[in-house]
Amino acid sequence: MRILVTGGAGFIGSALCRRLVLQSGHEVVNLDKLTYAANLASLDLIRDSDRAHLHHFVHGDIADVPLVTSLLQKHEIDAVIHLAAESHVDRSIDGPSVFIETNVLGTSKLLGAVTSYWNGLAVSRKANFRFLHVSTDEVFGDLPFDASLFNETTPYAPSSPYSASKAASDHLVRAWHETYGLPTIISNCSNNYGPFHFPEKLIPLVILNALEGKKLPVYGTGANVRDWLFVEDHARALELIVSKGRPGETYLIGGNSERTNLEVVQKICDLLDEYVPNTEGSTRRALISFVTDRPGHDRRYAIDASKIRAELGWSPSMTFDDGLRQTVRWFLENELWWRPIGEGTYRGDRLGKTGAAH
Repeated sequence: MRILVTGGAGFIGSALCRRLVLQSGHEVVNLDKLTYAANLASLDLIRDSDRAHLHHFVHGDIADVPLVTSLLQKHEIDAVIHLAAESHVDRSIDGPSVFIETNVLGTSKLLGAVTSYWNGLAVSRKANFRFLHVSTDEVFGDLPFDASLFNETTPYAPSSPYSASKAASDHLVRAWHETYGLPTIISNCSNNYGPFHFPEKLIPLVILNALEGKKLPVYGTGANVRDWLFVEDHARALELIVSKGRPGETYLIGGNSERTNLEVVQKICDLLDEYVPNTEGSTRRALISFVTDRPGHDRRYAIDASKIRAELGWSPSMTFDDGLRQTVRWFLENELWWRPIGEGTYRGDRLGKTGAAH
């Protein structure tokens, strides 16, 4: 397949590009605006491989309709996987307008360009074309501390400007399918983690702060629960959905790995103590501090992934304990990737204001 991936220099996007090119041999056009959380170094494994010719990076904006149109036509694209988005809740609270511009307006312009291109395809190619919109479980809002799970029919109830902007983009994608017939699919995933994760998010932030002996601020009491999905399992799911998923459908992708935020932070501390013991003999759990909770902080997210399991045969292959251990080891072994971010010598702003652990 010839696939246009938007946001392919980001955390999930780069994992997807590595999978599509290096493991499956698809041709990928990677369109990324290179905002602060994008990192071209996350694509070095492709650049240094014998399949580098299958990956075409383009620095650009999904809202640039002439650019998107030219890429679709030039590369005769068979599918679009749309990941480009602003995605950090704390940043959306401080500055919601950029989330609306990128996630809502940007998605609408992308949909318009793709629909025009799709309408001009030959009948057979038009029938096989797919537009996969990658979203989040946060659009469903808050779950209580019980056995309930999000599924594909859960009503939307976003709590933050970020999740509201993603909910809006989901609705636009669904409307384009119903109104214009564009063969769209939506996926909603739980919290991703793994190698190449930008260090403003919980797991990499805790790893790097703990390595440097900094405080590990945790919101509230740390009781908030998240379902954790290893990023490479997510990339595998997205490839399955874009190739075998049914247009007009939604698929939820979860890791079946619920943990409280405090449990995650404590586990990271224990792994670092195992791999890099403090010379003073103290444990890194002593760095944990509790701070005032953020506004609109959802208690719990958890996903029922039975639909994608039944229809496409996908299930997570990585347990959380194994995935977290692998992630911690990767950060310990890849300082050349993350050090420039903290030092401000990397494209985008400094690590700076990252907020507390989710």
